[in-house]
Amino acid sequence: MPEPSTHEITRLLHEWSGGNPGALDKLMPLVYADLHRTARRHMARERSGQTIQATALIHEVYVRLVDAAAANWQDRAHFFAVCARMMRQILTDFARSRQSQKRGGGAENITFNDSLYAPNEPGTDLVALDDALNCLARIDARKSQVVELRFFGGLSVEETAEVLKISKETVKRDWSFAKLWLLREMNGEASSGT
Repeated sequence: MPEPSTHEITRLLHEWSGGNPGALDKLMPLVYADLHRTARRHMARERSGQTIQATALIHEVYVRLVDAAAANWQDRAHFFAVCARMMRQILTDFARSRQSQKRGGGAENITFNDSLYAPNEPGTDLVALDDALNCLARIDARKSQVVELRFFGGLSVEETAEVLKISKETVKRDWSFAKLWLLREMNGEASSGT
């Protein structure tokens, strides 16, 4: 099957925004492979024994899209940004649930990719990452959005710039700053005063 054009995806998003529920049914097969790649990347970061699978994650995103109020979709990148946020929420909710089921211990871990941390560092707790991202959002919402789009959404620098309507250079600066800030926050350096 040939790659769907960005124009075709955007057209279907606009039809869906305009009240055509059938447009979502036509859209999902066109974006499924990209969503599945993103979900598989998230699942690869999870500890072995993870009970949620990439396909289940995509299906939960689909259910939330169907249940969501009509959105004013801008384009393909905007759609994937929203899906990235949904994946983050689903995975974080799942990690929190698992953590509470284990009576406070053993939150599911994910690992930042190599561009986010030194290779010998341990995996990152998804709940801690979510908490740190929420804290960063209160300080600088755009930097938090950059992380969400790049890390959870798998968007490129160019796509992130397009969604946020900023330059590629700004995305790169925000990405570099946010990675360091999040690592410091998650390692407890901010709270310990170092």
